[in-house]
Amino acid sequence: MGAAAAFLQEDRLKLFAFTVAEKHAEYLWVLRAFDIARANYVVLLHAADIAEVLSKNAPDEIRPSAAEIGPLLEQLHSWELLERSYDGSRAATLAEYRNRHFVYQFSQAGYKAFRAVEDVLGARLDDASLSRLVLPELLADMAELAEANRQGDGDRIYRKLSRLDSTLSEMATRAAHFYLVLGDLVRTTEITPETFLVHKDALLTHMREFSSDLARYAPKLAEAIAVVEATGIDELITRAAISDERVFLTTDERRADWNARWSGLSHWFVAAEAELSESERLREGTMSAIAAVLSLLRRVTETRKGGVSRESQLRHLAGWFAHTPTEDSAHALFHAVFGLGRPRHLSMVHPDADIIPTSRSWWEAPPVEISRTLAETGRSPSPGLPGRVQRNDGGIRRLREQQLEAQRVRSAAAQSLASTGVYDRTLDEEETEVLLSLLNAALTARVRVSGRTAGSTGSDSGVKLTLSESATSTVVRTSRGRLHLDRLQLEVAEVSRR
Repeated sequence: MGAAAAFLQEDRLKLFAFTVAEKHAEYLWVLRAFDIARANYVVLLHAADIAEVLSKNAPDEIRPSAAEIGPLLEQLHSWELLERSYDGSRAATLAEYRNRHFVYQFSQAGYKAFRAVEDVLGARLDDASLSRLVLPELLADMAELAEANRQGDGDRIYRKLSRLDSTLSEMATRAAHFYLVLGDLVRTTEITPETFLVHKDALLTHMREFSSDLARYAPKLAEAIAVVEATGIDELITRAAISDERVFLTTDERRADWNARWSGLSHWFVAAEAELSESERLREGTMSAIAAVLSLLRRVTETRKGGVSRESQLRHLAGWFAHTPTEDSAHALFHAVFGLGRPRHLSMVHPDADIIPTSRSWWEAPPVEISRTLAETGRSPSPGLPGRVQRNDGGIRRLREQQLEAQRVRSAAAQSLASTGVYDRTLDEEETEVLLSLLNAALTARVRVSGRTAGSTGSDSGVKLTLSESATSTVVRTSRGRLHLDRLQLEVAEVSRR
């Protein structure tokens, strides 16, 4: 991945941080100093060099010294507008070399950000027009491009393609700017009818001529594009990519770039299936703009004839307010026009509605306390959602798994006792635990008041222990030691299930 691809969007937005900083004017003039030096083919600048450039070009109130420029350069470097390196060329001694200072230059992205800001600051927002004169030039360039492809002249193909691409890009940019300015003109209330009427003839004539020329040249340009493609579009793209002078791109990358440019260029005048071409969309936009200007002209004309509009109503109302004799008269006029005397829009009433009715004016009624939520958001306060129940699902799941594992181990030990018995072997820890549990249950059931008990049982984990009398004592060997049973016999068997 290249450096441009790795440059994230957040990093690019950080390049414009100097425009909203506290010392934005100083930052801008430091960058302008780099741009002035760049025009003289000087790239690396020291703080003293920048101070010298600013002393000749910057205003008097913005002329920082070399010591003041140092922190500005460091901050611009942290925003990645500038790159820095050590300057050892000025050192005359070893001590000066060790104490060498930094020199700075524009980063590639930093220069683009600076130029974008300069373009915005220097742009004339009211300078907008449609470029209809480029249409015959586009037709001539298409014919020359087809001839150059027939002759195999790669350099000429590259020049013509570059010119066609830049011309169409400029045409689209100027059209978008023109309709943006025209939209502001139609919607704004700052322009006077006299100013609009002075320029309306030139505006309508300009748009109609552009629409007419576009409708006349669009079919011819579509035919010219077909002629160019008939000469071999793949060969044309390949020759243009070979003659392209962008040395940091491979031939395949340049071929892909020119292929995309030609696709966009042909889409301008050749419509895809079930779609409109860019020229047709531009012509429809021009016709819509003409209709919007005519509608604005009709409204302005009706206003000048004495028609009633929102603007005239507000102007008359402002005149009434200006000529009211007293402040109470102005309040009465305001109440009559806007009807904001009752606090109905707050949906609040006085605690004692019988004494202070809702029909009483704000000017006469005492204030009503309202909640902060209602004042800030316009919504009535609510108790809110119930608190979230804290559940430790992970801990519960782990405990359940431990219980199931212990149950499986105990069940396996019980089945081992039932299948192999308790004598003639040494029981492990799990089997011993199960045996003691079974023995405890059996002995508990063996309690008697009088007489004798022949035997007793106890069950657990799917097995049953039977405790019966024996002529001799028995011994069970376990992991905890020997278990001596006085004239008792143990038998473990599975519990029968239905």
